[in-house]
Amino acid sequence: MIEFRLPSLGADMDEGKLLEWRVRPGDTVTKGQVVCVVDTAKAAIDVECWHDGVVQRLLIEPGTTIPVGTPMAILREAGAPEEQIERSIAPSTAATPAAPPAPIPAPIPAPIAAPVASPVSSPIAAPIAAAPSPAPRGARRRISPVARRRAAELGIDPDDVPAGSDGTVTLDDVERAAQGRPSHATAKAAAPVVPPATTMAERAALMRRVIGAAMARSKREIPHYYLAEEVLLAAATAWLAEQNAARGVSDRLLLAPLLLKAVAVALRRYPEFNGYYRDDAFSPSDSIHIGVAISLRAGGLVTPALLDVDRKDVEQLNRELLDLIRRTRAGSLKSMELSAGTITVTSLGEQGVGTVYGVIYPPQVALVGFGRATERPWAVDGGLRVAPVITATLVADHRVSDGHRGGLFLAALRDLLQNPRELTTSGS
Repeated sequence: MIEFRLPSLGADMDEGKLLEWRVRPGDTVTKGQVVCVVDTAKAAIDVECWHDGVVQRLLIEPGTTIPVGTPMAILREAGAPEEQIERSIAPSTAATPAAPPAPIPAPIPAPIAAPVASPVSSPIAAPIAAAPSPAPRGARRRISPVARRRAAELGIDPDDVPAGSDGTVTLDDVERAAQGRPSHATAKAAAPVVPPATTMAERAALMRRVIGAAMARSKREIPHYYLAEEVLLAAATAWLAEQNAARGVSDRLLLAPLLLKAVAVALRRYPEFNGYYRDDAFSPSDSIHIGVAISLRAGGLVTPALLDVDRKDVEQLNRELLDLIRRTRAGSLKSMELSAGTITVTSLGEQGVGTVYGVIYPPQVALVGFGRATERPWAVDGGLRVAPVITATLVADHRVSDGHRGGLFLAALRDLLQNPRELTTSGS
C-alpha cells in the first residue's frame, strides 16, 4: 500500500488547493506521471506521483484546500489484490492507540485535516456492520486519530458513536453519527474559513505574503555572507556572436544559458554550494538542478529548476530555459520543477541592475546573482580597452561554507567564462 501525499513545492508553501485529478480509481500510474493539479499561492502546478502502482482510492475532492503532507490518494502495488489491501487496513487501524484530541487549525477544513497516525485508515476502512451498539461508557474505545479529531470538532462524545464490526470507530462512523443532528460546529466546519483569492490583486497580495514569509525565515535562520567578482565577457560574447551569425532570430543563443552552464561546472568543483541544509546538517546533491528566478507579469517571483544543468550543452539549455519561462508565466509547471532546485541563480540585468545580492531559498545553501553586462574600461596585457563586463555575486550559508571557498568558487566561474568553448559540450 502506497500513500500519495501533497508534496511540499518549496519553503514558501504550507498548503495547496486540489483543482483536478488526472487519474481515477483503477488507473495504473507510473513514476513521474502527473496525477493531479494543485493551486498554490504562486501558480497551478502539475503534481507527479513518484511511485508505480494502481490507484485504489482518491481521498480528496477537487476544490479542497489541504496542508502539505496530507494523504491525497491510496495506491496499491501492481498485482496486489484490492481485497488484500482492504484487509490490511483494518488491523493497522485497530492497533493504533487512542490519541488525545488535537487542536485543529482554523483555516483548515476538518474533513481534510492532516491525521496524526494511520492517516489512510478511515477513508478505506472495512465495511460497517448493520446497527452496531455503542460500547459501554468508560470502556476503552478503539478510535482512529482522524475520527477522534472530527468528533471533537463536531462536539460528539466518542463513547456515543457506534463502532464498526471490528470494534473500531472510524471517520465514517463519526460522520454517520453526526447525520440527523446538524449543529453550529457542523455548519462552521462545512464553510470555507479563508475564501480563495479571486482577483489578480488578491492573488498578487497573497504571493507577496508567501514570498515575504519564506525570505524572512531565510534571513532569520541562515547566516548569509556575500561576495562579488567582476567577470570579463569578451570571450563569451564573441563566441555567442559567432554561434548566432547563421541562426534565425528565434534560434539565437542567449547569454543566460552560458552563465548557467558555467555555474553548474563550477559547482562540480565546489559541491558545498549545491545541496540542502536540513536537520542541522548539510546534504550535498549528486545532481545539479539550478532554480531560475523568473518574474511573473502580474507581479511576484517563481524559481522553477532546470534539471541536470551540468550534463547538458548550451543549446539544449537555451531551449529548456525559454520553455521554462514560457510555462512559468502560463502557469504550467510540474511539481518536480518547483521542488528539485539545489541552488538558485537570479539575474536582474534586463532591469538595468549592475549588482544583485539575493536571499538564500531554504533549504538550499547558496544563491548566485548576475547583474547587467556593461562596457567598461578593462586592463588587458598592460593596455587598456573597453570590454563587456558583468558582476557575479555569491550569497552563501556560513553553516556550510566560508568566504575562502566562496571566493574560489567565483574565481572558477570567472575563469570558465573566459573559455566558453569548453562549456559548449554536454557533460563538460
